[in-house]
Amino acid sequence: MSVNLPSVGSPFVVLSDLDGVVWLAHQPIPGSVEAIARLRAAGHRVLFVTNNSAALVQEQEAALARIGIPAEGDVLTSAQAAALLVQPGERALVCGGDGILQALAERGVECVSHQAVDGGALVDVVVVGMHRSFDYSVMARAAKAIRLGARLVGSNDDATYPTPDGPVPGGGSILAAIQTAAGVQPAVAGKPHRPMADLVRRVIGDDAATRAVMVGDRPSTDGLFALTLGCRYTHVWSGVTPPGTVIEPTPDLACDDLAAFAEAVVNRGIFR
Repeated sequence: MSVNLPSVGSPFVVLSDLDGVVWLAHQPIPGSVEAIARLRAAGHRVLFVTNNSAALVQEQEAALARIGIPAEGDVLTSAQAAALLVQPGERALVCGGDGILQALAERGVECVSHQAVDGGALVDVVVVGMHRSFDYSVMARAAKAIRLGARLVGSNDDATYPTPDGPVPGGGSILAAIQTAAGVQPAVAGKPHRPMADLVRRVIGDDAATRAVMVGDRPSTDGLFALTLGCRYTHVWSGVTPPGTVIEPTPDLACDDLAAFAEAVVNRGIFR
């Protein structure tokens, strides 16, 4: 079917997860690239809403471009949502990747080095996300900063994320270690929490957010995020959720993958 066929029904914004929906470890899921092209050709805006906070936005855009998906300006991350929980001029200790450092810098937040904190520098907030250099000393340093008065912010609380070889520990596992060591509850920014919903509304507006469709593979993250945002939810079986699992919250539509979702929208007029 040609990607130039018109869609049945009025265009709406598609909010697509990345890991488990578009790709697994940057390897495209079969049919996903063509599905996004079909949706866009039919007039639907596609935004990628990801809890991945480690990479720079430009790196994620470039990775999508390498598999044939133009995405400049269309990637929203949990790092950007986390930055909304920190005020310009505050000082932050980042236990995470370059994506968080970028988002905080753009917000006007001063990122204090770990060496400076070891030397006695105080911070207003500890921001935690996925990073492969996490170790005991990072956990101890973050916990000490929190006990001295810093708030704890997590980019997301996903315990795992999907890869072609199965789930691996995610940023939520790191956040859980630090919150346990510090004895506090974090403010969490990414899906399904409100800061990510606020970020989406800033980009597309309240009306478009309500009419949007969230496409995801993890009900506890993507499905609950649709409830938080007040939009519709499509579940795909291409990610972390085993096929046949009872899904809560109940999705408006369940499909094998993103290609099947595009077929339902473009040819069958689902979500008119």
